[in-house]
Amino acid sequence: MLAEKRKFNVMQISKLIAVSLWAVLLPLLAVAGPARAGTMPFSSPQEALKQGMSAYQGGYYEIAIPALEHAASENEFMASYYLARIYADSTSAYTDHVKAYMLLQKLVDEFAEVDPDNDPRAFYVGRSLTALASYVRSGLSPIKLAPDLDRAVEYLHHASVMFDDEDAQFELAKMQLKGEGVAANKTRARHWLSVLTQKGHAGAQAFLADLLWRGKYMDPDPARALALISVAKENAPAPERLWIEDIYQNIFCGSAPGVRKQASGIVAGWGNRYGRKASEAEPIDLGQLAPGPVRSCKNGEPVGPVDQIEATVLPPPEVSPDVPGSSDAASSTVRPAFSLGSTSSSGGLRDIGAGFAPAQPEPPRGDR
Repeated sequence: MLAEKRKFNVMQISKLIAVSLWAVLLPLLAVAGPARAGTMPFSSPQEALKQGMSAYQGGYYEIAIPALEHAASENEFMASYYLARIYADSTSAYTDHVKAYMLLQKLVDEFAEVDPDNDPRAFYVGRSLTALASYVRSGLSPIKLAPDLDRAVEYLHHASVMFDDEDAQFELAKMQLKGEGVAANKTRARHWLSVLTQKGHAGAQAFLADLLWRGKYMDPDPARALALISVAKENAPAPERLWIEDIYQNIFCGSAPGVRKQASGIVAGWGNRYGRKASEAEPIDLGQLAPGPVRSCKNGEPVGPVDQIEATVLPPPEVSPDVPGSSDAASSTVRPAFSLGSTSSSGGLRDIGAGFAPAQPEPPRGDR
């Protein structure tokens, strides 16, 4: 771990960039806060944080922001983190990606090397690194931040290895499938998706379900795809719910009645095994505040939960022969590096990738 810290020299470079930007933009972060805070006095930074978090949990961002800004100005770590979350939320009336980026960059610069085993802030630092990587990867035109894929990979690598951040591991797995920013490695990418799926990561479960449904990078398996996306839909945190439910709708509506019955015999067991435990999720999830859209298939059939369909356990499908992979990633069919178990309700997800290296993401390009 010490070696990993030493390798993270990109932080020193990014600090030089952040210092100049922060000096210019810091006044913007405080323009509204002090004015509003003048009508809402706080006895201490801790009291401001408490009030801000209470308002945040209730979805009252207009009340949360001035309280969190006051607490953040007094160096309350969690206030800065949740302010960044509010500003990064593109569905919010208070979206401000420049402020979000600057807050995240400041958090990363100051706390990137906290002890992941003994510092309770480590979980949130990992999340901040992953969120910052997204901005760095795509760029931010209002402050002329150019896209920097190498730097984004560095952030994701650090979040993944140092802080065991599952979102960073998920992003790296997707990049490995395409060879984007890291060396293409479909076997290792599928391995990571399998590991994250077993841990209950909704994004990995949904992404893997979509690959199984389309038969991309692996043999198609509609029943397991539907079962897995059903589990992902139940695990989905609020920010991920829309795209995961889009995949569920697509697979549900495209599945024949027999496939749905087959999937219903799998869902119960998988939901118990691969559901997200509350202790492993983001401590504060506003997912129940906003109901999702009412969905239906093109034929007017309502999109409902597959586990309410009367289960009919079908015999296991025949194992298809190995199909050599193609250099065309979009059309290649590769024997999966994991098994989704039997088709019965007792089937499970097993990583059968014997001989895999220890579960580590592909080294960043600067280290190769």
